[in-house]
Amino acid sequence: QLIRQTEAELIAQGAAIAAIYAQDVRDAGIAADKLGAPMPGPGGDSSRSVNPGPLYKPIEPQLDLASDYVLPTRPAAIAATADPAFAAIGARLSGILDATQKTTLAGFRLLDPRGVVIAGRGEVGQSLSEVEEVRTALAGHYASALRLRIPDQPTPPLYSVSRGTKVRVFVALPVAVGGQVAGVVYVSRTPNNIIKHLYGERGKVTLAAIAILGGTLLIGLIFLRTVSRPIYALIDRTERIAAGDRAAIRPLDHHGTREMAELSAAFLDMAEKLQARSDSIQTFATHVSHELKSPLTAIQGAAELLRDSGAAMDDEERRRFSNNIVTDAGRLNLLVRRLLDLAKAENLAPSGESTSIGAALALLPVDNRLAVRIGAGGDIRLRISAENAAIVLANLIDNSARHGATQVWVSATSADGKASILVSDDGAGISPSNRARIFEPFFTTRREQGGTGMGLGIVLALLKAHDGMIALVDSERGTRFEIILPVA
Repeated sequence: QLIRQTEAELIAQGAAIAAIYAQDVRDAGIAADKLGAPMPGPGGDSSRSVNPGPLYKPIEPQLDLASDYVLPTRPAAIAATADPAFAAIGARLSGILDATQKTTLAGFRLLDPRGVVIAGRGEVGQSLSEVEEVRTALAGHYASALRLRIPDQPTPPLYSVSRGTKVRVFVALPVAVGGQVAGVVYVSRTPNNIIKHLYGERGKVTLAAIAILGGTLLIGLIFLRTVSRPIYALIDRTERIAAGDRAAIRPLDHHGTREMAELSAAFLDMAEKLQARSDSIQTFATHVSHELKSPLTAIQGAAELLRDSGAAMDDEERRRFSNNIVTDAGRLNLLVRRLLDLAKAENLAPSGESTSIGAALALLPVDNRLAVRIGAGGDIRLRISAENAAIVLANLIDNSARHGATQVWVSATSADGKASILVSDDGAGISPSNRARIFEPFFTTRREQGGTGMGLGIVLALLKAHDGMIALVDSERGTRFEIILPVA
């Protein structure tokens, strides 16, 4: 960019000198046979335009350090003799060139049509016609070149007017008079050093640096508020939750970004579910220990009495305590089996099988305590295996039988990919005070009759594993459960 800027400046300066020189040539009345090669294209005059032709055609900078070769230093001028007419014009313009050079720091050479220097600070009376860019200009074409510069002085300081670069830009502009080349304005200048250019623009550079630094700090603050602070807040929440602080399971005050809000919500949802799972396990463990403790205590007490009484206990008492041990051991065995059934149901993976109500009921043994009747929808295909569907229905039917029912009705309807199954009985029903607790593990009103309170818990776990649910619904008589399952 600095090289093209220098070339553009040299073109502008050279064009002004060319216009003055062209006017002097016309005023001197120099014959056409003393002029040089014809200009390419329509005839023109450098007093009106640097480029010949009726329209303005500005010369654009062409040099590019990335693509143009840097030529060796300019060849030395060779001895020659200038035409007296052109030499006289050069003598008159020498003062103008010297004054211009003092201001622009550019080197000027004014050449006649044969390439002989007629004005400039040096090489007057010598020929530059063998220089490549000069030869191109003598043929009527603009030319520019980058040449190596070998400095003869130490590198100047930043505040010096000398630019101190190792290349030099050369520009050769043909001067047109009457459609012929009347001479060449040969101008050269070293391009600005990037460091020196920045030094010259140090005020602007400083302001730009301050603006960039301020913008960076602003971005950093925004990043800190929108990203870092919510992350640290979430880390603090994880530590508090890990320490057992339930109050930490709540949304952050500031999320910063949508992604952070989603991450925080997902984490807190996971923490809430884990906490609920932990509470459920703790409650379940409490129930299990309580349920197992009662028969174990009874077995231990009866065994100790049998051990310590010796001959003092008659056969009838010994038989009674022995029967108590057998009964409580049987209850323990039943509790363990039901616990295994519940654990299996809670960790069940759906098999992808399907069945119908009729097929599931066909797997159940005949229960002489009550009659089971199938209503409408008995052939609707349900997305559950026949074995698991039979377990669900068996627990509900057993629950009805334990509450005095003599008949159970099972019917189903389907809509929107879901099946609604109603299981109703004519038993004693469930009291309002117990309706909210029937799905709690170990809750039963028939403990003395051998109830474990785990049947409905197993049913609920099996249905959840198959994307289903169960609810107790109102009924005029007995008990009615509604089961929702996907249809196959």
